[in-house]
Amino acid sequence: MDASRTQGSATGQEERDVLFARLFGLTSVIQSGLITRQTPLPSSASSSATPSDAATFAAIVDHLLALADSKSWLREGAWWGLALAVDGLGAAANLPWQEEALATIIETLYVTNKQWIPEKIALTVKLQKLSPNADWKKLLSPTLKHPEILASGNFVPLARILKDIGMDEDEGVDSKSTAGSWTPTVPFVWDIVLDQMLSPSDAGKSSNRSFPEFFRILVDESLFAIAASPERKYWGFQIFRKSLFRASAADMPMLFTKNFMRTWINHLSNSDRYLHKAAKQVANDILVLVKQNPKLAFTLILQLTGVNGSHQFDRLTKTKTVETILTSMDVDGIQSYLDYLLQQVNENDGSTDDISAINARRLWIVDQMAALLRNGAIPKTGPWVQQVLDWLVTHGLFTVRKKSAKSNLVALHTVPSPVFSDDLHKSCRLRLLSCLADLTSHASVIQVDDKSVKVTGTASDGELWISKCLATIEQLADDADHVKWFADIDKEDLAQRRSAIQLVRRLHQIWGDKEDLARGTELLLAASIVRQCCSSDEDGEGEDSDALEDCTDAARRLFPEKKKKKASSSETDSHAEPIDVLIDIVIRFLEAGTNFMRSVANQTFTLLSGSLEAGSIDLIVAQLASPDPAELAADSDDDMDEDTEAGEDAKESDNESGDDEDSDDDGEIEDDPLLRAAIEEALSVNGIKASEGDSDDDSDEEFMDDEQMMAIDDQLAAVFKARADERGGRGKSFGFANREATHFKNRVLDLVDLYLKKHSSSEFAIRFLSPLAELITGSGTDEKQLIDKATGILRSRLGKSKETPAIIDKEDAVAILEDLHVRARTAVSSEILATLSACSLYLCRALLQSDAKQKVVDTYRESLKDFMTRKASRLNNHFFQDSFRKCPAVGWEVRSALLELGGKAVNGYRKAQAYQLLQVVMNQLSTLHVDDTEILAFMPSLSTSIEEILTTACEDGSLTAPQAREVLRLAQSAARHTKRVASTIEEVSSVWQPTRWQGLARKLSSSDSLKSSTGLQNMCKQVAQLGEAGTATDKKTQESSKRKIDVSEDDIVASKPTKRKKTKKAQKTKA
Repeated sequence: MDASRTQGSATGQEERDVLFARLFGLTSVIQSGLITRQTPLPSSASSSATPSDAATFAAIVDHLLALADSKSWLREGAWWGLALAVDGLGAAANLPWQEEALATIIETLYVTNKQWIPEKIALTVKLQKLSPNADWKKLLSPTLKHPEILASGNFVPLARILKDIGMDEDEGVDSKSTAGSWTPTVPFVWDIVLDQMLSPSDAGKSSNRSFPEFFRILVDESLFAIAASPERKYWGFQIFRKSLFRASAADMPMLFTKNFMRTWINHLSNSDRYLHKAAKQVANDILVLVKQNPKLAFTLILQLTGVNGSHQFDRLTKTKTVETILTSMDVDGIQSYLDYLLQQVNENDGSTDDISAINARRLWIVDQMAALLRNGAIPKTGPWVQQVLDWLVTHGLFTVRKKSAKSNLVALHTVPSPVFSDDLHKSCRLRLLSCLADLTSHASVIQVDDKSVKVTGTASDGELWISKCLATIEQLADDADHVKWFADIDKEDLAQRRSAIQLVRRLHQIWGDKEDLARGTELLLAASIVRQCCSSDEDGEGEDSDALEDCTDAARRLFPEKKKKKASSSETDSHAEPIDVLIDIVIRFLEAGTNFMRSVANQTFTLLSGSLEAGSIDLIVAQLASPDPAELAADSDDDMDEDTEAGEDAKESDNESGDDEDSDDDGEIEDDPLLRAAIEEALSVNGIKASEGDSDDDSDEEFMDDEQMMAIDDQLAAVFKARADERGGRGKSFGFANREATHFKNRVLDLVDLYLKKHSSSEFAIRFLSPLAELITGSGTDEKQLIDKATGILRSRLGKSKETPAIIDKEDAVAILEDLHVRARTAVSSEILATLSACSLYLCRALLQSDAKQKVVDTYRESLKDFMTRKASRLNNHFFQDSFRKCPAVGWEVRSALLELGGKAVNGYRKAQAYQLLQVVMNQLSTLHVDDTEILAFMPSLSTSIEEILTTACEDGSLTAPQAREVLRLAQSAARHTKRVASTIEEVSSVWQPTRWQGLARKLSSSDSLKSSTGLQNMCKQVAQLGEAGTATDKKTQESSKRKIDVSEDDIVASKPTKRKKTKKAQKTKA
C-alpha cells in the first residue's frame, strides 16, 4: 500500500497507473488465497510470516471500497475484487474468524453505506448464501421490501438499480454527456444473478422467485423499453444471449418477450440498423443452440412465429432463421410442429369477427406446410409428408361439410369455421402442385431385394407420391357424406378420371423388363389427372383438356389388358405410336412452364428414355428448330385485348389535314376516333367542351389560366401514353413470345441432356448433333444461356463420351457430319469451332466403325480445301490435328490432299500448317497397320514437295525462318521413317537424294531472308546424311552428327555457361 500511494504533484496518467497498480495488487493477494490462509508462511526477511486474520480481511475490504469510490472507472473492477474476497471467505473451511469477517463486511456494505449500485446486488446474492441468518429485511430496507434479494417483490427496484439509472436518460441526463461512462461489456452482476435464477442445482431456490417475471421486469420492460437507449438495448441483447444457453427447455419460451421480439425483429430486418450486428449474433446463437439440442427447435419456432413474433419472421428479418431451425428438427419435431399448425386452423383467438385475419392465418399455415416439403434439408420420411398432402388435397379440391372423427384424414376431423374462402382453396391447390413438384424431383432410398436403391419421386414404400395423392382424391370422391367437390364436375369427366385412376393402379403392378416404361407412364398419367383436378379458369393453369384422354389412350395401347382382343392393323395404323404420344404430352407439359409440370416432364422422360423410337426423337428435335418470326407472334396477336382490336379496326387515315405541323410526322398521325373520344373526355372532366363545327366566332371562347393547364396536363399525358402503349403492343407481344420460345427451348434441352446422359451410345444420339449445332451457331446474343447449355451438352455428353454410337442410316450420319463441317467453316468463335470439332470426332468414330471411311475422308478433304484456299475460312489447325490424332486412318488418307493443297495455300502461314498436319500424320504411323510399300510410295512426293516449297521460299521469302524450320523437321522425321521401313540404303537414297538436299542447303545460305538462320542449313545437311548413311556402324556417327548439326547460332551462345562452370570447378579444386 505504501508503494502505491498517490502524490499531489503526480500527473493524471501517473495517478491512474498508481491506482491500477493498487487494484491489481489487492486482487492478486485475494486470488492467491493469502487473506484466508490459516497457517504461517515460511519465514522471510522481507515479509511477515503470520497467518491472515479478520483485521487484515477488513482492511482489504476497506481499501477496495475506497478505490471504488475514488474513480468511476475503477468501481466495477474494485467490486469484482471484493466479490472474489467473499468467494474466498466462503470457500475457506473451518476458518475461525469467518463469522467475524462476514459481520464486518455486512456492516460496511449495508449499515455504513446505504447506496445501492449494480455491483452491490452481486455481493448481496453471495452474502445471503454465506450468512442466511442475518437480518436481511432490515439490512435491505427501505430500498428493497423483501428480505430475499431476488424475490419477485424486489424486481422493480432491482430493475432501476441494474439499469444503472443514475446514468440513464430516464433521469433526465443527456445520454451524450454520459456516453463515456457506458461500456459494451455487460456488468458481471448479470452473470451472478442469471446463475442464481437459472441454476438447476440450486437446492435452496425460493418459491418467491419467478424467472418469467424476473426477465420481463428486469430485461424486457427495462432494457428493451421503447424509450431505452441503444446502449441499454445492446446490453439487453447480450443478457439474452447469456440467458439462452443457461435456460432450461421449460424456461426457454420466457425469454422471447414482447419488447425483446419487437426490438430484435426491428434491428435484424435491415443492415442499416444501429444494433443489426448484435441482433444477428442473437440469431446465430439460436441456430447454434438448436444444432446442439434439436429438441428445442419446435419450442423456438413457436416463439418466433407466435404471439410476440410473426408468422412472416423470415420475410420480415430477411433471414432464414425459421427455415434453418426446421432443417434441424427430427421426425418427431416436424410432426409436433405440423400438429401445432393444424390446431391453429380453427383456433378461436378472439378475432372470429375478423374474417381477413383468419384467412391470413390459414394462408400462413398453408405456406408453412408447403415450406416443410419444399425444404430439401428436411428428410421426407415419416407419416407427416402424407398428412400434409392429404390436407392440401382435402381443402384444395373439396369442401368439408361434415366431420368424420374416425377418418384417417386429419382434415375431416373438424369442419372449418368459417369455411375456406375461394382464395384459400386456390392456394391449397397451388401449394399441392408445388409440393408434388418438389417430391417428384426428390430421391428416396428404398429397399429392393435386401438392397438399398435410390429412386426419384417415390415414397419409402416404392409408390409414387402423385399416386398416393390420387388415392386420397379417390377416397374423398367416394365419401359424399362428408365432403363435396369444390368445383362442379361433369359426369363424363368424373368417369374419365375414375377410369384413369384404375389404369394407374394397373400400371403400378407391372414389373420386369418394362418397369421403367410402366413407371414413366404411371407418373405421366397420374400427373395428368392431378393437373386436371387442380386446374380451373381462375387458376390460370392453362388446362389441356386432351392431355388426360391422350395419355390414357396411349397407356392402354402400350399395356393392353390381356382379356381384350388385339387391335386390328388398320386401327393401329390410324394412331401415332403410343410412346410418341407420351413424349408429345411431355413436351406439352414443358410448354406450360409450371414447376410441377416441368418436374413431371423431366422425371417421366428419364423413365421413358430407354423406350424412345425415331418418331419420339423427331418430336424433340422439332422443338429445337427456330420458328418463323411471323408464326412466333401469331399466338400473341390472337390474345390481344378485343378493345385494342376494335381500336385498330377503327383507324382511318386522313391525308388531307392540310396542317403543316402534322406533315412533319411523315403521315403517322391518324384520325383515331378512340383517341379523340379519350381526349374529349379528359377535357370535359376539367369543364372544357369540345368545339362543334368550324365556327370562327371567338366571342364565347374561354381561355384557361396556368393552373387549369397544369391540372389537365397529367390527364392528357396519360391518354397519349396509353395510346402509344397500345400501338406498341404488337412489338411487345412478339418480344414476349420470343423470350418464351427461348425458355421453352431451354426446357427441351434438359430433356436432351437427360437422354444423352443415359444413352450416349444410342443409335438416336447422333440425331441431336445438327439441332444442337444450329443452336450454338444460329442463336442471337440475347440467347447466351441457350448457347451455353447446348455447348455444355455437346461437349460433356458427346464430345467427351468414350462410347461409340451405333449407326443405322449411314447416309443420314454422313449428312450430319457434312453439316457440322459446313458450320465449322463459318464458326464465329474458337469456342464454337472446338465444340464442332469434338462433335465431328464423336461422329467420325461411329462412321469408321460402320465402314464409311471414304465418306469421312471426303468430308475432311473438302474442309482442308476450304482451310487452305479460302482466306476467310474460320477453320484452324487444331480442328484437323485433333481428328488426325484420334482418327489416324483419316489423316493418312488425306496425305496426298495435304501436299496438293499445301502448294495452293493462300499464304505462307497456311502452307506451314499443311506440313504441320503432315507431321501429325507421320507421328501416328506407328499406330496404323499401313503397308511399307505404301509408305515408300508416298515419300518421294513428300520429299519433292518439301524441296520445292523451301526452294520457292528462298526466292520469294514466302516462309519465315520458324515456318521453314517446321517444314524441315517434317523432312527429318520422314527421312528417318523411310530408313526404318526401307530394305536397302539404295531405296532411302533414291527417295531422299543427298545431292539435292545439299544443294538446298546452299540455296538457304544464299537466301536473303533465310541465310541468317544457319540451323536451317544444318538441318538440310542432316537430311542428306540420312540418305547417305546406311550401315549399322554409322548409327552412332549419325546421332553425334545430328546433335552437332542441330546446334544453331543461339545454341552456340548458350554453350558459354559450360566454360564458366568448369572455371568455378577449377577454382574450388585449387582452394
